[in-house]
Amino acid sequence: MTDFYRYKNIEFSKPDAIKEVQEKLLKNHLDYILRNSPYYRRVLNGFDTANVTLENLSTLPFTDKHAFEEYNNELLAVPMSEIVDIVLSSGTTGKPTKIMYTENDLTRLAYNEEISFAGCGLTSEDIVLLTCTMDRCFIAGLAYFLGIKRLGAAAVRNGLSSFASHLEIIQRMKPTAIVGVPSFLHKLGLFLKSKNINPQKTNVARLVCIGEPIRDKNLSLLKMGEQLEETWGAKIFSTYASSEIITTFCECTAQKGGHLHPELAIAEIVNDKGEVLPPKEIGEVVVTTLSVEGMPLLRFKTGDISFLIDAPCECGRFSPRLGPILGRKKQMIKYRGTTLYPHAIYAVLDDIPEVSEYYVTVTSSFDLSDSVKVYASVNNNNNSYSAGKIMNKLQAHLRVMPEVVITDEENIREKIYSGNSRKIIRFFDMRGNK
Repeated sequence: MTDFYRYKNIEFSKPDAIKEVQEKLLKNHLDYILRNSPYYRRVLNGFDTANVTLENLSTLPFTDKHAFEEYNNELLAVPMSEIVDIVLSSGTTGKPTKIMYTENDLTRLAYNEEISFAGCGLTSEDIVLLTCTMDRCFIAGLAYFLGIKRLGAAAVRNGLSSFASHLEIIQRMKPTAIVGVPSFLHKLGLFLKSKNINPQKTNVARLVCIGEPIRDKNLSLLKMGEQLEETWGAKIFSTYASSEIITTFCECTAQKGGHLHPELAIAEIVNDKGEVLPPKEIGEVVVTTLSVEGMPLLRFKTGDISFLIDAPCECGRFSPRLGPILGRKKQMIKYRGTTLYPHAIYAVLDDIPEVSEYYVTVTSSFDLSDSVKVYASVNNNNNSYSAGKIMNKLQAHLRVMPEVVITDEENIREKIYSGNSRKIIRFFDMRGNK
């Protein structure tokens, strides 16, 4: 199952060559899951898998997160004795589900991260600070470490440490790149400034951003991305990954979408009806993993909303790229005849200098419309900035006017920061929890 090795750099080949490789690997994938996966042997019974191509892949069924949770053990395609790492992923019901990796899967993961890091300009000369954990049954920290190791760069595994600890690392180890959640990297930069250290004067030249979006649908930087550039004076790169698909889509030096590595995965975008959408149209990301041994997946519905870019990239790659993640399907809001995602609201609020912090709540309503409320605080020197002004800004950009409540910044920060999480929680979905 190490076919991916022989196809390294296939993304620089012309589309016809990429298609030929993907169809070969897809055939191998289908043969493998039919032989080894109890779940797919059952689900694919009666389907014509022998003649599947990229064009008619859509004739095969999806694998959704419910199936992944309900039939988790059935998806295992190897004896338990071949599993070397087990990851837990939060399921739709809150109950963790297992993702089980073989040695080959970890090799594939390392390869994926290696070529992703190389794509954004990292080399064996770099020193990379990892601000993500390798414990708690998470895969991210391990994946990035393996990729950096395979690239030949030096990894500094400081994980979930304090700002002071990261500052010491930056001063002593002089990392040239940092991998972390954008909001955390922003706070780290501000912490350095509070200690009279200019982040731009450090050795950090690249920030690889995980877990949160930094670009909008036009590939322009969101406010958080702009703040990172302004604070660090570094190039910033967006990535997308999930534990289930064991695959990362990372921006290259052109910074115009996350590159799909054709030897590792096939990506589709589908609408609510399950129909495959053409490039540039927005829908749910669906991934078929290639060369995975432990828990291979067919047409896995990630629940994430994005789009594909099929035009050749400035970097010379011809493989498709994944646009920024625009939201989660389960977070879709239907409000007064308009469909929107929380990130659209965030983008407007982030662009209002007077707003210092915020979060959004959504509850069910009786009129086929969700009830949306924005809780925001304003800067101390802008106490006169009213809820009405914020509502008008939202209406101008979103065509709807959610209710805005001005409240104390401290109260908001208590709400949006959860424990040791590096991610800020700004969306609270209370639909069905009345």
